[in-house]
Amino acid sequence: MSHPTLRAEEHDDRVVVTLSRPEARNAINAAMVRELHEVCAGLEERPRLLLLTGDGGTFAAGADIGELRDRGREQALQGINSRLFDRIARLPMPTVAAVDGYALGGGAELAYACDIRLASPAAVFGNPEPGLGILAAAGACWRLRELVGASVAKQVLLAGKRLDAEEALRLGLVAEIAPHGELLERAHALLDRMARSGPLALRLTKLVADAPGGHPITDDLAQAILFESADKRARMDAFLAGGRS
Repeated sequence: MSHPTLRAEEHDDRVVVTLSRPEARNAINAAMVRELHEVCAGLEERPRLLLLTGDGGTFAAGADIGELRDRGREQALQGINSRLFDRIARLPMPTVAAVDGYALGGGAELAYACDIRLASPAAVFGNPEPGLGILAAAGACWRLRELVGASVAKQVLLAGKRLDAEEALRLGLVAEIAPHGELLERAHALLDRMARSGPLALRLTKLVADAPGGHPITDDLAQAILFESADKRARMDAFLAGGRS
């Protein structure tokens, strides 16, 4: 499946999306937002893992400033980027961002919305929005705090601090640093590990992990569904048979 601003490769267990606006360092514009919504619709209808990456040594160097310049109050209230990133965060199956180069502004917020991030040594995360007279309104003000803590988040959001790959790894923002030429290979290896798990177990684990506040009853209800699944019985039978051999 091909779109003007991205490439989407469909596989049985995953979809690989490559942002591709080389003339704008993969800046997120309205067309890309529409196309990512189409990807989300497909993943909601047929849940699979998602790998997000960028072309040309950049993940996404922000939102399209030309478009932002012309947006007013009504567009802000529509939450053009924030609604999309929230939809990505709520996709049924796990999502992975493979970040090579700049992930700034809206590009950083897109990476924050994914479940796990991998980075190349050239990765840089930052939210310079206040320098343009706006705020990071597509999730950074609260997602980044959840990911790295309030102190570091405020350094990024208020003082313009950028996090390179090593610092992002130390803070837990990224799970792994992989050489540029191995980044996608490592990301697929991570997806391969996930794909070996029960798909319903992954879906319910993500739902419970993301549920606000958390509650033992939520855990119990999700486990009750899984305890009755054929997949659980088949996997446990295989485990027990292997243990006896």
